[in-house]
Amino acid sequence: MENDGEDRLRKIGERILAASRMELYRNMRFLDLALSGLSYEMRPLAKPMGTDGVRLFYDADRLLSLYRQSRAAVNRSYLHVVFHCVFRHLWKPRREDRELWNLACDIAMEFVVDGLRQRCVRIPPSWYRRNFYDTLREKLKVPTAERVYAMLSGMRLSAEERGRLDGEFRADDHSFWPDPRKRPSGRALSPRQKWEDIGRKMQTNMETLGRDRAEQSQALLRQVRVENRERYDYRRFLKRFAVLREEPGLDLDSFDPILYTYGMSLYGNMPLVEPQETREVKKVEDFVIAIDTSLSCSGRLVRSFLEQTYAILKDSESFFRKVNIHIIQCDEAVRSDRKITSGTELRDYMDHFQLIGSGGTDFRPVFRYVDELLRQKAFTRLKGLIYFTDGKGVFPRRRPPYDAAFVFLRENFSDADVPPWAIKLILEPEDLEDMPKDPQDNSTQDWEEPPHYEY
Repeated sequence: MENDGEDRLRKIGERILAASRMELYRNMRFLDLALSGLSYEMRPLAKPMGTDGVRLFYDADRLLSLYRQSRAAVNRSYLHVVFHCVFRHLWKPRREDRELWNLACDIAMEFVVDGLRQRCVRIPPSWYRRNFYDTLREKLKVPTAERVYAMLSGMRLSAEERGRLDGEFRADDHSFWPDPRKRPSGRALSPRQKWEDIGRKMQTNMETLGRDRAEQSQALLRQVRVENRERYDYRRFLKRFAVLREEPGLDLDSFDPILYTYGMSLYGNMPLVEPQETREVKKVEDFVIAIDTSLSCSGRLVRSFLEQTYAILKDSESFFRKVNIHIIQCDEAVRSDRKITSGTELRDYMDHFQLIGSGGTDFRPVFRYVDELLRQKAFTRLKGLIYFTDGKGVFPRRRPPYDAAFVFLRENFSDADVPPWAIKLILEPEDLEDMPKDPQDNSTQDWEEPPHYEY
């Protein structure tokens, strides 16, 4: 009888979920792949639903209670869980305050659900929720989970305030979220990759809808676009500034094992050919990093940028053992120049790092300064300069004799009038903060293809 009771609850729960999925699909056709991306499994939960990116877990008793409350409540909970997968919250790097990160993810998703002009998910928000949404709109252009987390961290919430937000916005059970440090085994498409594909197709479907339907989901479309934007890969980007040079090491690619084996068998201890003791490799050697120290540039983000450089510098596959990196701080004038020849020196520089200068932004002094260094033979083969900035400035008129990249960092960046000879990259703050600090530690984020570079 006990099993019969469980089977009955399971069937009722699955019928409720299937009806909810169909109602959501009828009203929002662009959700077809997302709504079909999870199978159902009954589990005892702290909330009506939860997911691990593969299955939608539901607590039958809580789900029935929610259904008695209203069908819209079930639809909202279903959609909330699916949106966590669409925005890949389950696989994002763990934040220092895990509970606050969970809350930020829920707030971001509830904001999206409340922004849908669909009767099937419409429940009038409380005055507390409406006031909090006003705060989000005032401070954040697109309230993604990462930005909501940063905002909440800066608010220094009391335990009472956290509890109030938790009670208002927590809609599902996050205990099944996978550990982002563990990589899936096998060659099959991972759940994260599957949901990345669903997210991109969902964006395409939304952008090809009629205007009326698209306008009903603008908050959702904005967040989908932010999530699906191309990611920045500093390591791969640096390779465009590499030079070809010989360095000690066996070149096994040019080694012929047949001749080696034949000589050993013929003469006993005399191979006919031995591997070369040097090899040609492409790595970064001479390099310039210019840091904008104007008032608009954050010291915390500059430090994150240098942390990535240090992590890559430790990787022997990216840099030569002996390097010649100049880190220049500047605003409307050059304020400091520190020459770095090893990872140890860069670590020491970061340990004692301080921003120098707080004026306006003018890019020209750095290029004039580097031109003078070239005349002084300070570089052997300078291939590139990266200018890290979050503001607009005056660009040089002429192209320098090396590649120059401007890395613009601003949360709500408006396009800059970059010269046609310059490389332009636009980053969000979380693009730096989410990257692993150790090149051997790929556990917190899958490295993705770099964006299309604009010239």
